[in-house]
Amino acid sequence: MDPDLITRLPLAWVHREFPNHASLLLKAPSDAMAPRQITPAFYGSYDWHSAVHGHWTLARMARLHPESALTPLARAALDRTLDAENIAGEVRNLARRPRFECPYGLAWLLTLAQELGEWADPDAARWARALAPLTRMAATSLAAYFSGLPRPVRTGEHSQSAFAMGLAIDWARSARDELERPFIERARALHAADHDAPLHREPSGADFLSPSLAEADLMRRVLSSADYALWLDGFLPNGLDLSPVVSPDRRDGRLAHLDGLNLSRAWMLEGIASALLASDERRDTLLSAAGAHATAGLTALESPEDSLTHWIGSFAAYLVTKRSHAGGT
Repeated sequence: MDPDLITRLPLAWVHREFPNHASLLLKAPSDAMAPRQITPAFYGSYDWHSAVHGHWTLARMARLHPESALTPLARAALDRTLDAENIAGEVRNLARRPRFECPYGLAWLLTLAQELGEWADPDAARWARALAPLTRMAATSLAAYFSGLPRPVRTGEHSQSAFAMGLAIDWARSARDELERPFIERARALHAADHDAPLHREPSGADFLSPSLAEADLMRRVLSSADYALWLDGFLPNGLDLSPVVSPDRRDGRLAHLDGLNLSRAWMLEGIASALLASDERRDTLLSAAGAHATAGLTALESPEDSLTHWIGSFAAYLVTKRSHAGGT
């Protein structure tokens, strides 16, 4: 796939303030401000989390494709956003609203921080330093949220806990942060005893994440290879019976989620396979299903609908750059 096709999507959105779906608690009349006044770094892309993972996409594609004609534009966009003054505004907002964009948006913020931290580039190091205060607040907020969950949130949308926990673990492991251990312990506490995943009940009508596959993709991060293979025996005892889905109307923002589901299923299936031994017979089935979902999901990049273009590039980037693989960089 042409990487520029992916990069063009967030470039068109990350600094586009309107339309904007501002999902935040207004505590006083004075809180009713324009998006860029409340969140001066991540005000574009229709909503905060899409702005965050749009910036991750730009960093990811610029890092992996420095030769692209779009890379200077991606770097300029990152430079415009990731400065100390903008991030200070984001810190003020999160300090007032500790559960803002928790867990989904905050998990993507950690993924952006991880990308910058792994990029051996002077500008990336400068951007990471600017982002650092918000990174620490996001990590702390997620840690508090996960520790207080009495049981997992098993949805196919933003509130799902397994997906966010997986991204948080990836960041903590990459950053060698002390939160890696509590994140891992919480994942085990919430999911180690799970069995008989109800794949036959998926998806719901507006899913962009699979509750079952996201859990399996989380657990490959926190169990040894042998323990994970055994856990997966009990979690998917009847094997894998999944087919790509079709969005009935891409103009509808919720129904357009299903295109993202194809892409996230594909990377989760690849992630699960990457944690199994080469001799494990399940790998071929997992990778075949991943390929079918990837083919179906990537067609969404050709859609002109705003309901897709503000976010689908990030899902495509996560898949095609192999961010999902165990140990992948």
